[in-house]
Amino acid sequence: MKGRLQFLVAKIILLTLASSFVSGYDPSPLQDYCVAGVQDINGVFVNGRFCKDPKLVTSNDFFASGLNIPGNTSNRLGSFINPVDIPGLNTLGVSIARIDFSPGGQIPPHTHPRASEILLVIKGKLSVGFVSSNDYNYTLFSKILYPGDVFVFPIGLVQFHANVGTTNAVAIGAVGSQDPGLIAVGDAVFGSNPSIDPNILAKAFALNINTVKYLRTVFAPEDDIVNE
Repeated sequence: MKGRLQFLVAKIILLTLASSFVSGYDPSPLQDYCVAGVQDINGVFVNGRFCKDPKLVTSNDFFASGLNIPGNTSNRLGSFINPVDIPGLNTLGVSIARIDFSPGGQIPPHTHPRASEILLVIKGKLSVGFVSSNDYNYTLFSKILYPGDVFVFPIGLVQFHANVGTTNAVAIGAVGSQDPGLIAVGDAVFGSNPSIDPNILAKAFALNINTVKYLRTVFAPEDDIVNE
């Protein structure tokens, strides 16, 4: 009897740990939908949003348009990400965005800490890829994509997308999370607030200290640079 009780306790502990791990990602909803709405004294707060009264939900809550409209790529990177904002996406664990690239434009090396991504090229010629972890020797997996091509990026790994064609490029990116998060490597390392000790960065990246300080002017917020 005692041995059986210990087994049951151990099983409960393992199930609890497993549940805690899973809840770190998008959990399975316990209702058909939780359309994001305004704060309501009688509302339910899920995933950082209040659920709209189900009786007031309409088809428009699950609809969005505008992915046919080009984004403004007149910036340093020559790219623009237009995420779709649909109230009905709340708790569903998916999201989607249009990505525009001018010739030479790119989405620089970055990671999505909470989701894998699948990318579909609609127009142009993209060079994409990701790098495995140290467990697999930082192996680069890359491909040149053309319209109709699809590439998948595993969760948490450093990835990039770059327009290597002579015309504008367009892609649709979908991720397996309502909020996948984005950590741009350059912004995180050289643009953190407060800043990382430049001596540490210089040694870590084998750079001259003046180069590190220059990179701070590129990536750091302007007010942060003034205060240094």
